[in-house]
Amino acid sequence: MPKRENQKAKLLYLRKIFLERTDEAHPLSVAELIGALGEYGVSAERKSIYSDIAELCAFGMDIVRTPERAGGYYLASRDFETAELKLLVDAVQSSRFITKKKTEELIRKLEGLAGRRDKAELERQVFVSNRIKTMNESIFYAVDALHEAIGADRCVSFRYYDWNAKKEKVARHGGREYLVSPLALIWDDENYYLAAVDRQDGVLKNYRVDRMAKLRVRQERRERKELSRSFDPALYSKRMFGMYGGEVVTVLLRCEERMANVIIDRFGTEPPFLSRKPGYFDVPVSVAVSPLFLAWIINFGGAIEILSPAWVREELCALAGAASSAHTGAAEE
Repeated sequence: MPKRENQKAKLLYLRKIFLERTDEAHPLSVAELIGALGEYGVSAERKSIYSDIAELCAFGMDIVRTPERAGGYYLASRDFETAELKLLVDAVQSSRFITKKKTEELIRKLEGLAGRRDKAELERQVFVSNRIKTMNESIFYAVDALHEAIGADRCVSFRYYDWNAKKEKVARHGGREYLVSPLALIWDDENYYLAAVDRQDGVLKNYRVDRMAKLRVRQERRERKELSRSFDPALYSKRMFGMYGGEVVTVLLRCEERMANVIIDRFGTEPPFLSRKPGYFDVPVSVAVSPLFLAWIINFGGAIEILSPAWVREELCALAGAASSAHTGAAEE
């Protein structure tokens, strides 16, 4: 029998067949494997299939034969189980920083890691069209460049913009180039932030990665290495609310007992719960005091109270008063 054009790729096609077409519920007999290879223009004999399966097993594929007399073969385990792929698909879908186009590309690639039947199951889970997604296509590559800069101990430069009421991009500070020493990328409130030291004023700041433009990894080494060595991204992000900056202080909160889940979800189990009043607990937390933190407290309608410091209580009252005045005035107009 003359050799066909694809004969040299026989093992690769057999691997592809096991990956795409088999699982515990769908084994393929030797005859079916020979037929499947024929679809790719590859001829095979029964004896060669047995030796090829042994080669694939030696390579690391978990191919199992069913116990029946006229049994078949299937791939028993994969790099990613279906449940894991569903989890990854959900994560990609829900990530605001990934554009709609890039989301669809990544999901197609994840589906390629599943078998044919599991792929159909993953496709039924895809709901991308109406989700809020960033419009900055370059963010995918910006994240990679920022990781590269941090690993190489380099500075980065970029331009930073906001949106105006006409839905137009407006560059901050007249479009001047920011030059910063990057410390860490932090995922918070469905957005990627870069925590970095501004080279101009030496202050640690946060920047939304999807609002960066013309990002470049520079040759300059990072400054403030003493800060980068002591910087703890996990601790830092726990103190921030929406990555808003502010003075980091220890705030003593008094909470109704039903707020225990809320406090643990936000601050973890490390802060001590102090029992000083029936039905309540006091908890000291280290936070950056910002409008978003104060609004978070207001959100619970008195179930969480700031006991100290006094100036933080005063800022909370001022914020609540300003919001009340604004809405009262709007109602009267």
